[in-house]
Amino acid sequence: MTTITPRRHPNPWFVGVVSGMASYIDACAIVSAGTALTIYQAALGFTDAQVGLASSALTLGIAFGALFGGPLGDRFGRKHVFSVTMLMIVVGAACQVFAPSFPVLLVSTILVGLGTGADLPVSLATIAESATDENRGKIIGLSNLLWTGGIVGAIVAGSVVGNWGRLGGQIMYGQVMVVALITLLLRLPIPESEVWLAARRERESGVGTVRAERVTVRTLLKPPYLKPFIALIVFYALVNVPANTGGQFTTWINVNVIGMDVAFSSRLSLLMMPLGFLWGIWFMRIVDTPRRMPYFYMGAACYAGAYFIYIIGGFHVWSFIAVSLINGFGGAFAFEGVMKVWTQESFPTLVRTTAQGTIVFVARIVAAIAASVTPSLVSLNPRVAYMILVSFAIVGYAFAIWGFRGKQRNEFAVEGHAEADVAAAEEAGVDFTVSPEPKH
Repeated sequence: MTTITPRRHPNPWFVGVVSGMASYIDACAIVSAGTALTIYQAALGFTDAQVGLASSALTLGIAFGALFGGPLGDRFGRKHVFSVTMLMIVVGAACQVFAPSFPVLLVSTILVGLGTGADLPVSLATIAESATDENRGKIIGLSNLLWTGGIVGAIVAGSVVGNWGRLGGQIMYGQVMVVALITLLLRLPIPESEVWLAARRERESGVGTVRAERVTVRTLLKPPYLKPFIALIVFYALVNVPANTGGQFTTWINVNVIGMDVAFSSRLSLLMMPLGFLWGIWFMRIVDTPRRMPYFYMGAACYAGAYFIYIIGGFHVWSFIAVSLINGFGGAFAFEGVMKVWTQESFPTLVRTTAQGTIVFVARIVAAIAASVTPSLVSLNPRVAYMILVSFAIVGYAFAIWGFRGKQRNEFAVEGHAEADVAAAEEAGVDFTVSPEPKH
């Protein structure tokens, strides 16, 4: 007699930590590149235009990686894609460490970007699909803490090696390589997403559930998915521009506009980073409750409003501190974390990473275009540059409010139901939305 041993499901918090390292690496790669490029500019004689090109290349790589990685994650599964992408990051970061010239650095930066971008949607889907309605927002919020951790890791390294010349830049790139390698090894034992496997089985056997039937890109262009799809694209694309500017160019702006040196800039940023973890934990406590949107409104006002300190007060050490504190608080409740939760809840399983990949692609393309001109624009008139950033944020938040005010759709609540029943209910005006309630 053969005994069948039930498959053991991994702890969702463990999955959240390991898969969430994609967010760590994303943030760490962007911020490390900003510091390392500033160092390489002095050590290897790069021009401002080359710094802008390399920064833009990283963002473009992330964008196209997400565009192709999302559909691959839906077609072949989450596990295979995020294993390959980690290997790409390891190889690309190693090439950045030893790059002898700008062309080699540029190519390796593109490779890191492609791997990071392709990893983001499949990693977030893995987290969401291993969780429950009671803890999904919290565990996705944990990935946002890891995103903050990536910033901290880069700033810590920069504060230590910022004045070491080229060796300092090599260490900045090298830390990304090491973290990616460790993450790859930790991910190998994690099995494929059970939700994705169930959706694929239902699709292959002809079972008419929502997650089995709604599997084409055209699904995203029809109700009820079109509105959140458009809202998320515009929201994330526009609000990400000032965030990406801060991630890639904080060191450059502090050195070239305010007059700090690299090490002081990194240490000053590092002193404020513990608050980022505090805000992240706060977000995890409220994201699965009805307080999600009130906090979003408050966060949006702080995130966009902080830049007026630069516009009105000028560029000084004190204004950098004030902007960083207020903007960081706002972003905890009205940027990356809530975007990740909304993207998981809004789309069916077999197009979930495709939708996310498209959203990230558009956002990073817009950010890449902005990054390519940021050094020149800031050098010309920093106040005008930040007025443009504020305008982007305000328009982005307007689209987010349009798409997600009131009750919010949670696809996990309906996608296991029969497609015909859900379609008939939708035609009858039934709204498959949920208002998160506190868990007692």
